[in-house]
Amino acid sequence: MEEIKFEEAINRLEKIVQELEEGEKSLEDSLKLFEEGIKLSKFCSAKLEEAKKKIEILTKSEKAELVAKPFNLEEEVEEKNNNSDNPSSTE
Repeated sequence: MEEIKFEEAINRLEKIVQELEEGEKSLEDSLKLFEEGIKLSKFCSAKLEEAKKKIEILTKSEKAELVAKPFNLEEEVEEKNNNSDNPSSTE
C-alpha cells in the first residue's frame, strides 16, 4: 500500500463502510472493497500504535523509567493553568 496520511486512510475507510452498508455492489466489488478496508484498517491501527509508543517514550518518570499513562486533555490543561497561576513557584 502506498504511503498515505492517516486522515486520508480513515476517510477512505469510512467511505468503504458506507458503500458496503448500502449493499448495492456486486459480490466481487464488495469483496474488493472489503479487502481494501482491511488493509486500511491495519494501516490505521499500525499508525495509532506507533503514535502510542512515541507518547509512551516521551512520558517518563523521574527515575527515567517508562511510564505508560493515558493522555487526559483536561488534566493537562488544568496542570498548565495551575503552573501559570504560580509563575514564581520553583518547586
